[in-house]
Amino acid sequence: MSNDEPTAHLGFARVDLDRERRTGDPEVVYAAGKTPEQVVAILRRLHEAHPTRAVLATRVSVEAAAAVSVELPTAVHDIEAGAVSLGPLPTPQGRVCVVAAGTSDGPVAAEAALACRVHGADVERITDVGVAGIHRLMAVRERLDAADCLIVVAGMEGALPSVVGGLVGVPMIGVPTSVGYGASFGGLAALLAMLNSCAPGVTVVNIDNGYGAGVAAARIARRAR
Repeated sequence: MSNDEPTAHLGFARVDLDRERRTGDPEVVYAAGKTPEQVVAILRRLHEAHPTRAVLATRVSVEAAAAVSVELPTAVHDIEAGAVSLGPLPTPQGRVCVVAAGTSDGPVAAEAALACRVHGADVERITDVGVAGIHRLMAVRERLDAADCLIVVAGMEGALPSVVGGLVGVPMIGVPTSVGYGASFGGLAALLAMLNSCAPGVTVVNIDNGYGAGVAAARIARRAR
């Protein structure tokens, strides 16, 4: 099949080969629910269509990651992010700072950071600066202010984006996580808190959606530069 064709028909999937031309970024594989063989086949086809640009699979199971490592040995498995990238990362334009309230938010923050890199932005990560120890956040305020875009990841009551939004005027994307005890309702409490933030400029993605935040932040950072 020619790489000029807009869609690759694999029998079980119709892979969008035209997305980079339309949006600036190739299609990304959401691997959850797919067999290891399907993940390998889609990644391989995307890489064939975009050999000079990294392609990405998110929510990759251990079994699928093992299959990718055998069939596509140049792929890189980010264990914390639960994701696999294949191909060279683009030259970064702009910088995103990914801020996590706690270490338990790490997998979602890692997914966001990897998505940023694959989509062309440089990334700095700041971890464990939740509001329970507000002095930790104040100590990194200058690093927050220097970024072109912020991703702020928090579970529990989801208060961190509001606090950050009151400290700096950098474009910011809040990511609620499903981290927390029973009344956090799997991240719903954090989601509602972020949606109801009184700090201006806080935009919010879905629960645990580090990938969606990473894409949006990378595009903001690229345009900022």
